Amino acid sequence: MHDPFASWEPAWVLCCTGAMPADELVELLQRHARPDLTTVIDGVRICRADHTVSPGSSMSGTVLAVVARGTKRLAVGDHVYEYGPGQYLVASVDLPVTGQFLDAGPDQPALGFGMTVEPAAIAELLLQAGPGDLPKSPGGVRPGIAVTDAPDELLDAIVRLLRLLDRPRDRRVLVPLVKREILWLLMTGEQGDVVRQLGLADSSLAHIRRAVQWIRENYHRPFRVEEVARLSGMSVPAFHRNFQAVTGLAPIQFQKHIRLQAARLLLASRPHDVTGVGHRVGYDNPSQFSREYRRQFGAPPSVDAARMRGAAAPAPAALP
Repeated sequence: MHDPFASWEPAWVLCCTGAMPADELVELLQRHARPDLTTVIDGVRICRADHTVSPGSSMSGTVLAVVARGTKRLAVGDHVYEYGPGQYLVASVDLPVTGQFLDAGPDQPALGFGMTVEPAAIAELLLQAGPGDLPKSPGGVRPGIAVTDAPDELLDAIVRLLRLLDRPRDRRVLVPLVKREILWLLMTGEQGDVVRQLGLADSSLAHIRRAVQWIRENYHRPFRVEEVARLSGMSVPAFHRNFQAVTGLAPIQFQKHIRLQAARLLLASRPHDVTGVGHRVGYDNPSQFSREYRRQFGAPPSVDAARMRGAAAPAPAALP
């Protein structure tokens, strides 16, 4: 199974493996899991992995993700995160990640919950909060990913949201309320300063998210760091420092990860056009493309394309 809710909209992830109403959480996820991960609640997805596979690459996405069963290992650049029972992982930017479930099996499948988190929803709650309702932010630029223990009330709210999958009459009214509760718990929790920055248009995180979005949309073209720093409203030294602090990658490394992931998707449908695919994602030198592709995915483009062709249809994006 491929990795992290890859196709989810940009920029922020939460992963958690808790054991609050653990039995009910597992039962709800197992019963409502679909091959395409979707549910009848907008923005809520469920992932099931029946076996452990090699690490897969994707984008982290803007989500709250909870692992109910199984352990997940996630790598971003040179940083590796492993989270288990009672923890959640926050990714504040849409990052290129590599990850896998470590202990999924047919008798004990890994199960995960995901909820899209929109910065606009955070901004709305910030406007409604009164003086003193929110903890004071420590300031400074935080890494794009951090691991923290999950409070019981957060897991309880997630279970109550999943219960609404079985209550169609109540969903329209109650789903927005429970989602807001979940966001509020995140905003006031241990990583709340990162979450709150998502709703602030002029925060350092917002400037880096703007740069990330620009690089993703223009990954195929060369760029000068000065150009993106200017778009982000930062000096070049400040941009370098903040981009590295948030993403764990230099801007050019970030672009390379995006290019290679795009190439892999293209090769799934164009396996015999390695040179053309490399050129399309921005590589003028086929040898460099093949070398960097192999370093990223463990096989040259042609071999990896044949391997993907021989496998079953690619699994949908999984849990970060």
